[in-house]
Amino acid sequence: MEIRGFSLASLGLCAGTTILIMAGAAWAAEPQPWQLGLQPPAGSIAEKATSLHNLLLVIISAISIFVLALLVYTCVRFRQTANPNPSKTSHNAVIEVLWTVIPVLILVVIAVPSFRLLYYMDKTKDTEMVIKITGNQWYWNYDYPDEQLTFDSYIIDESELEPGQRRLLEVDYPMVVPAGTRIKLLVTGNDVMHSFFVPSLAVQTYSIIGRVNETWIDVPEGTNTYYGQCNQICGVNHAYMPIVVKALEKDEYKAWLAEAKKEFASVETPVDTMLNKTILASAN
Repeated sequence: MEIRGFSLASLGLCAGTTILIMAGAAWAAEPQPWQLGLQPPAGSIAEKATSLHNLLLVIISAISIFVLALLVYTCVRFRQTANPNPSKTSHNAVIEVLWTVIPVLILVVIAVPSFRLLYYMDKTKDTEMVIKITGNQWYWNYDYPDEQLTFDSYIIDESELEPGQRRLLEVDYPMVVPAGTRIKLLVTGNDVMHSFFVPSLAVQTYSIIGRVNETWIDVPEGTNTYYGQCNQICGVNHAYMPIVVKALEKDEYKAWLAEAKKEFASVETPVDTMLNKTILASAN
């Protein structure tokens, strides 16, 4: 009875721990202590990228084990004591055909899902809204051109963090998006090169001055927060340039948008208006 009770208690503890871990992953997509593997994927792009990653992991592991087995076999089978008179064979037609055909087949297996993902990521025209992102030393600017709304996003200093907030990952104003929406991101820069990188959304796009790079994300349904960082070394404060994408249900997003327009309504000059129209036209 004691053993059975211990087993049930252990099972309950494991189940509770699993639920807490899954709940934590649902609340916020962020790096975890001693994490193995990728962050839980959020959105179709991240799911496809994770599937490709898992496929490649299986393939490279199988290749590594096969090569190791060949090395061990060669060292044992053809060691000097077992072969005092080495073979004079110069070539083997079967082996040469195999080591040409098999790698080609492996590359084809890798290429098919890779190109499928690349073309899927290029479907930026099938989006429902646009956000322009500008990288600066060392903060991000988010511009919602359709809403005439723009604001800067700075890291929260460690001394100002509140209980429960994450060191080096929290910002004063996150990029807020409606959940269940396909969003086009126009990424540019004002100074040196930066990189807009959110692992759980599988988005990484360079921020380059004088150039607009475009990509898209489809944020899943539900309220959630996704964390990222600039991963292009951009200067002394490169490590203090986090990214926070906060997804809200559509009704909550409308309420946020109404308040944000009061606080962050952009006042554009004619030059700014013309520039934004040009960028949007080129992106469409």
